[in-house]
Order: sequence, then structure tokens, then C-alpha cells
Amino acid sequence: MKRQVLVVRKTEGGRGSSGSVRYGECQKNHAANSGGYAVDGCREFIASGEDTNAALTCAACGCHRNFHKRLVDATDESSSLPSN
Repeated sequence: MKRQVLVVRKTEGGRGSSGSVRYGECQKNHAANSGGYAVDGCREFIASGEDTNAALTCAACGCHRNFHKRLVDATDESSSLPSN
């Protein structure tokens, strides 16, 4: 099975800041129905494929990307901001 790690680059318009977004450990509570708390231990989002549905599903745990912790790696914004 081919595994892919998804890295999304996002640029905010108007401010000149940019950063990359990664998706870390899965935070889906599998015991929510019984009143408990249990996660599956998936440490990183790995896209199942390249098409739309597969790109949003984790190959390791089968959860949607939204259940994974969003990690933003911001670049140095002080060099890109205009000086007054």
C-alpha cells in the first residue's frame, strides 16, 4: 500500500504571511457513546489516495481528516510585513 502524507500550504491574502499545515494525531473519541474517552493511537494523518474522498480519509485509522489535530508551521512573518 502506498502511503502519502498530506501537507497543505496556505497563504492569507493581504497580510503576506504564509505557513504550512500538517495534520497530527487522531483525536476521535471512540468511546463517546458509552461516556468514556478512548483514542486509537494514530499519530499522523496519511492520505489514503489522491482523489477527493481518499485524500480526506486517513490510511492508518480510517477517520476523516477533521478528526486529526491541525498543526500550523508559520514562517517568519516579521520579514514579510511592511515597515512603517
